[in-house]
Amino acid sequence: MAGVEEVKVVVAHHERATLRVGDVFLKIDTDRARADVEAAAMAMAPVPTPEILWRKPPVLALAALPGTALGRLGEPSTASAAAWAAAGAAARKLHDAPLPPWPGRSPDEVESELDGECDWLVTNGVLPTDVVTRNRRIAEAAIRPWKPVFTHGDLQITHVFADGDEITGVIDWSEAGPGDALFDLATLTLGHEERLGDVIAGYGADVDLDVIRAWWSLRGLRTVRWLIEHDFDPWPEIAVLKSRL
Repeated sequence: MAGVEEVKVVVAHHERATLRVGDVFLKIDTDRARADVEAAAMAMAPVPTPEILWRKPPVLALAALPGTALGRLGEPSTASAAAWAAAGAAARKLHDAPLPPWPGRSPDEVESELDGECDWLVTNGVLPTDVVTRNRRIAEAAIRPWKPVFTHGDLQITHVFADGDEITGVIDWSEAGPGDALFDLATLTLGHEERLGDVIAGYGADVDLDVIRAWWSLRGLRTVRWLIEHDFDPWPEIAVLKSRL
């Protein structure tokens, strides 16, 4: 085994796994359609993405990106204000690009899913009723007609890499598709409200802050059950929801 790179499990659950071998990431996805979306979105996106080295379903081999992630939810970010602004600029470039050809979720679909998640959180005692009720009320502002744009769909800070003040790439495109631009901006700044001004400055357009805040609540309400069922710690998302009180 001399000379063989160590294999590191980056993330793994019953649907997907990502392994790192040296400077190569191997993404294994049981859902062929989701993997197809990821590969197609990276090919279309006008922002830096990992190089696809090869693909043999269910495995996608990607080159490592230079730099480090902007941060992690629940932890302070050491990235510069300029890096956060550059992330906003990258989001704007993506949102200005032609729409991908596959469908996105409608506001009605989002609302139906949200109601189901709220019922589950209360019924199973995962969150106090007042926390769910308050965040559901805030989330209402996000459920309105929006002009679809090319969204990443999961633009959390662990998926955005920077080297100094420059964005070197964005990873994990399996949720990409037509959607609300403000959802991407809210996902990027979830738990890091102090960075929202930097992101908006880089984005270069007026945004509705009430809708951003609504998406913070909505994303948390929709995510907690998934995290629990996939053996991830939901506490950072729960902390954001509780901070809305």
